[in-house]
Amino acid sequence: MWEKIQQIWKIKEIRNKILYVLGMLVVFRLVAHIPIPGVNLLNLRQFLESNKIFGFLDVFSGGTMKNFSIVMLGVGPYITSSIIFQLLAMIVPSLEELSKEGESGQQKINTYTRFLTVPLAFFQSYAMIKLLNNSALPIITDLSAFHMAVIMTTITAGTVFLMWIGELVSEKKVGNGLSLLIFAGIVSSFPGAIRNFFINYSSADFYTFVLFAGLAVLTVVGVVFINEGQRNIPVNYAKQVRGNSMYGGSSTHLPLRVNMSGVIPIIFAISLVMFPSLIAQFFVHAKTVWLATLATKTIVLFQNQLFYGIVYFLLVFGFTYFYTAVIFHPQKMAENLQKQGGFIPGIRPGVETEKYLGQTMNRINLTGALFLGIIAILPLLAQYFMGTTNLAIGGTSLLIVVSVAIETAKQISAQLTMHAYDQV
Repeated sequence: MWEKIQQIWKIKEIRNKILYVLGMLVVFRLVAHIPIPGVNLLNLRQFLESNKIFGFLDVFSGGTMKNFSIVMLGVGPYITSSIIFQLLAMIVPSLEELSKEGESGQQKINTYTRFLTVPLAFFQSYAMIKLLNNSALPIITDLSAFHMAVIMTTITAGTVFLMWIGELVSEKKVGNGLSLLIFAGIVSSFPGAIRNFFINYSSADFYTFVLFAGLAVLTVVGVVFINEGQRNIPVNYAKQVRGNSMYGGSSTHLPLRVNMSGVIPIIFAISLVMFPSLIAQFFVHAKTVWLATLATKTIVLFQNQLFYGIVYFLLVFGFTYFYTAVIFHPQKMAENLQKQGGFIPGIRPGVETEKYLGQTMNRINLTGALFLGIIAILPLLAQYFMGTTNLAIGGTSLLIVVSVAIETAKQISAQLTMHAYDQV
């Protein structure tokens, strides 16, 4: 490993790219600590500590909400916009045609995604401000129309700024820019979590700490194992005679990944499982009695750990199958194999190959869906069985951190390989 690090550092082009990416991540963390004026940060932090939903959002964003910074929404609106266009591409014929046009079509879709990000960020900032001001503690001191417009415009500009940084990082080909921003936000929260644990540490917590550390190691190993796991489907290519020459006749394999959908199902599930509570926050102080009562009961219901855990697990499990169906098309794969003269041994080309690939992917996907579901509710399981909340293992956080680290390492390795070929 050290030899590879030394090799990376010796190659000026790759070294400059990595230093550039690190510089952009430093800029992100600096901006994350620039608060918007007119906010009572002490009351805001007390509110986040008492509200599990917003507290989770703060951890996921890397503390940008706790500081009420100009990038408090992170890249959330851009991710939401991307998801919307991925879903629209399935039902809107014009977008489906664009997605099939290769790089030029993808660039147009990316442009539409950026445009949609702006109004999404603007409305999400408004919703966030109204929700925070429904708390018992005054958080924003000035709620005049002008001040509200300034805050919303600033937060929207912060989201666009992060989107721009993410794309600059992606251009360096040493990792996905948006993923690295989320990665940096999550990693930045680890020192604070460890510090809080040791502040409240007592000798009785020693064995709990050891158990949590062991659980964290097992989680990382499991994430690597599942992320790298794949089923290799053997594929043979028929021999073709052209003139006096014979072509083809080779054998290869078609890899089907266990976790093909990555962390997208968890992001979908988080958005949905928090949606009822977020909406209910608007109506807690409603003048209509039955509406206020319904909102209060909704919040209490989703604060129930058992109910929350079951719903969260089922959503992650279901979205894993859903998103895999969005990105995995056995019909197209079967058609491409048939056009190229390829076939799976023992399976007829065409419809039979399509059915075989679909059934195989569904069986593999069961393992991936169960794994993602367990990872998502891992903190709840750890708190339930160990009876402590001093130190919770963020399964989702670990999954994102490890997945991004693996992806970045692969891209850097590919850069090394390309450099080696260029030197030949």
